[in-house]
Amino acid sequence: QVTLVESGGGSVQAGGSLRLSCVAPGYHYDNFCMGWFRQAPGKEREGVAALYTGGGSTYYADSIKGRFTISRDNAKNTLYLEMNSLKPDDTGMYSCAAQSSRDATCITAIQHFGVMLPAMYKYWGQGTQVTVSS
Repeated sequence: QVTLVESGGGSVQAGGSLRLSCVAPGYHYDNFCMGWFRQAPGKEREGVAALYTGGGSTYYADSIKGRFTISRDNAKNTLYLEMNSLKPDDTGMYSCAAQSSRDATCITAIQHFGVMLPAMYKYWGQGTQVTVSS
């Protein structure tokens, strides 16, 4: 069982920045498909960024492309989401998710279908709240 712990959320004004972190204490991020999802009240969960830790392949949803950057530090077992130029529509609970994988086909599939499916991920964190005010 992999436990994921997110941090870095908070309240910022539009145009501000935040960096979210996701740590798996005691576990190595080798060869994992990882993703960041968000959910606003009354809305469905939305996958915003994905990454394969074994090679760095990435995917970004159109809604955040050019503003958010997903990255990882395998030595620190930490996944990041750097969020810049934040908008009120970015408000929500942000959760990281992980699924072990031998290769980057998870990213290829996401790029092909243009959507991140929560069912692709086995392990989830509790989430960290991001609130962007206008």
